[in-house]
Amino acid sequence: MTYTFAKAHGGEIGDSIVEMDKLDVALGVEELAKKNGVELVLGSDCTATNGLDFDTMSVKPGAEIITCPANNVPAGFEGVDAGPESQKAFAEAIKGAKTILWNGPAGVFECDTFTPGSRAIGDAIAQATAEGAFSLIGGGDSVACVNKFGLADKVSYISTGGGALLEAIEGKVLPGVAAIKGE
Repeated sequence: MTYTFAKAHGGEIGDSIVEMDKLDVALGVEELAKKNGVELVLGSDCTATNGLDFDTMSVKPGAEIITCPANNVPAGFEGVDAGPESQKAFAEAIKGAKTILWNGPAGVFECDTFTPGSRAIGDAIAQATAEGAFSLIGGGDSVACVNKFGLADKVSYISTGGGALLEAIEGKVLPGVAAIKGE
């Protein structure tokens, strides 16, 4: 999501994943957060590469890996993880939280080179949970992160149904639940 927000403000995001049809939604989320006094913590920097091999989930030989502002990713590079400053900001935002919902890793955690962002979030959630927070991990990728980092027993609840989980939290009727209830 970082790159969609960056692009919505005219940022340069190189080859990073962006939802061009959601730029107005990103600006709307920012406005709603501001209006309601909610701090929206977005990535300020990122780890980017010009050589991620998605088939093997590894860095191609000779590829460059850089840290750069999330709104200034060079052409030919793709943001693939939260950078060091973003990792600190995310961990700080989680610190002291009473309820945490994690729905999505910070980058391409499947490649061991790009795990630090997701790892920082997972560790911060585990720490907050140990201090009494309720932590809900939702969605297949987030669950895979928690399992990869050995944190499954350090969070409150894990759900593989990311989209369905979010819809249930929104109060939407889920067809499978409605069928079981006879609705």
